[in-house]
Amino acid sequence: MNNAAFQEKLTSIRRDFHAHPELSRKEKQTAKRITEHLDELGISYTTGLAGNGIIADIPCNNREAPFIALRADMDALPIEEETGLPFCSQKKGVMHACGHDAHMAILLGAAELLLQEERSYPIRLLFQPAEEIGAGAKEMIEAGALKDVAVIFGGHVDLFYRTGTMVATSGPLGASTDEFTIIIKGRGGHGARPHESVDAVVVGSLMVMAIQTLVSREIDPASPSVVSVGRFHAGTKSNVIAGQALLSGTVRAQKQEVRTHLREGISRIAKSVGELHNAQIEIDFREGTPPLVNPEEVAEVAHAAAAKVVGEHNVVKPRVVNMGGEDFSFYMKEIPGCYVRYGAQSPGKRSYPAHSSKFDFDENVLPIAAHYLSAVALKAMDWLETKKH
Repeated sequence: MNNAAFQEKLTSIRRDFHAHPELSRKEKQTAKRITEHLDELGISYTTGLAGNGIIADIPCNNREAPFIALRADMDALPIEEETGLPFCSQKKGVMHACGHDAHMAILLGAAELLLQEERSYPIRLLFQPAEEIGAGAKEMIEAGALKDVAVIFGGHVDLFYRTGTMVATSGPLGASTDEFTIIIKGRGGHGARPHESVDAVVVGSLMVMAIQTLVSREIDPASPSVVSVGRFHAGTKSNVIAGQALLSGTVRAQKQEVRTHLREGISRIAKSVGELHNAQIEIDFREGTPPLVNPEEVAEVAHAAAAKVVGEHNVVKPRVVNMGGEDFSFYMKEIPGCYVRYGAQSPGKRSYPAHSSKFDFDENVLPIAAHYLSAVALKAMDWLETKKH
């Protein structure tokens, strides 16, 4: 298949996925479409992992060799699309606004390319559900997706970088995504007699301001981190002092030690402010995805593959700090891996951020990223051979 035909094929596949998005844990028809493409390629697969996940294996002659895994995510977001594209979402209130439609098409393209190559190691394709809720990777692992896998690779389209460039480097590329909830129990009363009460609004307000000092005064400025209180609920009437308040927010960090410090700091500050004002405090943390950090040795493999596809001068360093989460990090807690960013900035067009109702990307990235995944799998075979000696 020539380059133009390959581009056209992947574009058609991406647009079909885009027009038929499905939310996390509801990717049933998406999975069906993927298996139809796998059938066309003659690749065997197992469905129903972690709900709607798929494992597809491309074998080789060496039955003793471990797998090299390539991963794509499948789910869409609860967003009403406003792109005006001719292939826009046909499902009201659901949209592929993060590029997962691209990722599935890219992985299918890489599979087609790898079928044409001599392979000394088998390839495992992972089509993962529920990335947007940070659950799919963990559940795929529990279902055995990494059994006999030596290394894993993945990537994400990125509108911060022009098409034809890639970010393939070692070090942090994404943040942890923990959440916290704080319940403040004071004592309600009349707004005219505050001395008879323990005002949960005052306690909560002090807590919000104090928590902000964690990042500004306790964390090294060279270690990106975020603590954001996104919800503050208290009170029922203007002349009634609230006896209870609820705060909830997110904690982001690119280093595990910073993640731990922030969690401990929030607990320390919340309890101290509560004690200062005679309020009872309950704190609950929901652990999200770990920081996404590429190990140097595997990043070198990814860099070499990227350079082969786009040229050394087009493999760039991260231009912005990414504080978003990515549950690919769960795979890399288990085995070595590397995650990259595919430049997908449409020339001459305004770029909208991921999770925007107007998000779109340059479809010329599709064959580039497919060739990268194929190349990195082949480079990883050579790397695994060197690890034997």
